[in-house]
Amino acid sequence: MLVIGPLLPPADLAAVQEAAAALPFGDGRVTAGLHAHGVKANDQAQPGAELEAVLAKLEAALRAHPLFQSAARPKALTRLIVSRYNIGQTYGLHVDNALMQGLRTDLSFTLFLSDPESYDGGALVIEDHFEARAIKLSAGEVILYPATTLHRVEPVTRGTRLAVVGWVQSLIRDPAQREILFDLDQAVDACFAAEGKSAQFDRLSKTRSNLLRMWVET
Repeated sequence: MLVIGPLLPPADLAAVQEAAAALPFGDGRVTAGLHAHGVKANDQAQPGAELEAVLAKLEAALRAHPLFQSAARPKALTRLIVSRYNIGQTYGLHVDNALMQGLRTDLSFTLFLSDPESYDGGALVIEDHFEARAIKLSAGEVILYPATTLHRVEPVTRGTRLAVVGWVQSLIRDPAQREILFDLDQAVDACFAAEGKSAQFDRLSKTRSNLLRMWVET
């Protein structure tokens, strides 16, 4: 799991928040899988030019963010979804579909659009074998996490929770390999910042490139 952000500069974030809040919404269950359909109770932005403008801006920002690129190694993204939770709305415990829009879903992400002080409840709860982790980020921040996990959204008890969700098919299928490459990215960048193009930087870069050649699925 990794927190990324803020994704947009403050002025751009404010514009996206305003545009997203003004979108027309419908029943969010239309995109739920068979077994998730009964536990999903939220709203989803409807197709239209206004939605396309919001999604294009956010997808471009995600693809340009170096931390997202390093952690996800995206081959493709599903179409993003703008979701809304009003008072009483929730999404019960579920696992995301393994295939969406013809893509294998390796990673899930949620971009929080509402300021956390503006609503109560609505935390994203991700479960693993150790604990259930409740996540409620600042507006403009993204949580990236394995699509293999059980997770839920707690009921909103005050205000409105706006968020954008999406899924990644990674160039690196294996999560352990993605983590090694992510750590290598951090080491390469730190080495270059400290030493410039040194012999150690060249060796680390060579190792990273050769691991990519071994592991990438094009």
